Amino acid sequence: MNSKALRYVTGSTAAAASSVAAAALAASVILSPAAGAAVRLDGVHADLARAVELNQVTPEQAAKFEARLAGRILGES
Repeated sequence: MNSKALRYVTGSTAAAASSVAAAALAASVILSPAAGAAVRLDGVHADLARAVELNQVTPEQAAKFEARLAGRILGES
C-alpha cells in the first residue's frame, strides 16, 4: 500500500473511532438518570458561589437567583 493510501486509511480509522467514542458519550449522557433536586441545587450553589468570587454577580444577586431556581427545581420534583 502506498504512503498516501495508508495515511488516508489511518486518518479515516481515527476519525471513525473518535466519532464512535463521541456517540457513546452522548448516549451515556442522554440515557443516564436525571440528577436529583438536591444534587442540582448543590451545583447551582457552587456555580453561583464561583460567580460571586469572580465578581460577576453580587452576593445578593446570587442569593435571589438561587432562591428562584430552587423554587423551579423543587417544583419539578
